[in-house]
Amino acid sequence: MTYVPAAGRYERMRYNRCGRSGLLLPAISLGLWQNFGHDRPLETCRAILRRAFDLGVTHFDLANNYGPPYGSAEENFGQLFKSDFSPYRDELIVSTKAGYDMWPGPYGDRGSRKYLLASLDQSLVRMGLQYVDIFYSHRFDPETPLDETMGALDTAVRQGKALYAGISSYSAQKTREAAGIMRELGTPLLIHQPSYSMLNRWIEPELLNVLGEEGIGCIVFSPLAQGMLTDRYLRGIPEGSRASRKGSLSPDLLDEQTLAKIRALSEIAAGRGQTLAQMALAWTLRDPLVTSALVGASSVEQLEANIAALDNLAFTDDELAEIDQYATESHINIWVASSEA
Repeated sequence: MTYVPAAGRYERMRYNRCGRSGLLLPAISLGLWQNFGHDRPLETCRAILRRAFDLGVTHFDLANNYGPPYGSAEENFGQLFKSDFSPYRDELIVSTKAGYDMWPGPYGDRGSRKYLLASLDQSLVRMGLQYVDIFYSHRFDPETPLDETMGALDTAVRQGKALYAGISSYSAQKTREAAGIMRELGTPLLIHQPSYSMLNRWIEPELLNVLGEEGIGCIVFSPLAQGMLTDRYLRGIPEGSRASRKGSLSPDLLDEQTLAKIRALSEIAAGRGQTLAQMALAWTLRDPLVTSALVGASSVEQLEANIAALDNLAFTDDELAEIDQYATESHINIWVASSEA
């Protein structure tokens, strides 16, 4: 059946300005890092994307190597874009990235001009798009001059293959340097995408201060700490969960000390009438410098529950003080190599 989006899709969602740009992003954006590769049924992906748009989620975030296998999330998105979303292209923000390994050899990884621009061309083919709204340098590459990486982003915008440029997991210092280079090139740096959650607070305060000073937006990924900040792990690691499978969430991260923090935070959330995941999302959005929180979803129900976090974004000073007792660094930032380079 032909997809017709909900008429009231913009009524409930909150939209925030991205830095000092003219662009508004939904407070909750949908990331296709997990659950949208060829290992998942296409109809499940379709249902999640449709429901997200019906609820006002206008931003879909991808990367070249999302899957599995690499590229398959973009291929699936491209197929669904063609069948469902192409009439609404001008209502969507679609982003992709390059920076991690994608194809064999010396030109399929890191931050060179050769890799970034070739990768973007491939991403556009996979998604069936003429342009993406945001193209990111997915990580800082200390082996490539920063002006080369930023020059590639500038070229992508000038070629009309991207409307805006972004970076991900860059340190505060490198973010400031990148912003200066882009300003000189005439293509302002729109947005930074760092990992951030109650168990991974590395962006406070230095990076957030730089983003505020430079007028750069901030969209945080892994705000639920890859699912650790949900009810799933309150009683250990269940069968079939992400931590039970080989992948990005090692069961070693869920030690007893971290689980104790998660249980305490869950009790605070219950006192607010929220799930732990909903409170965790609301908490990341408490700072006005955070434009959007990027969530994944394995089902429509999970997506709906996450977006319901927007129903209660206010925190009292006492709540924030109590959360701070348990929302402490838990050494779960697997992207730290980029932000410390």
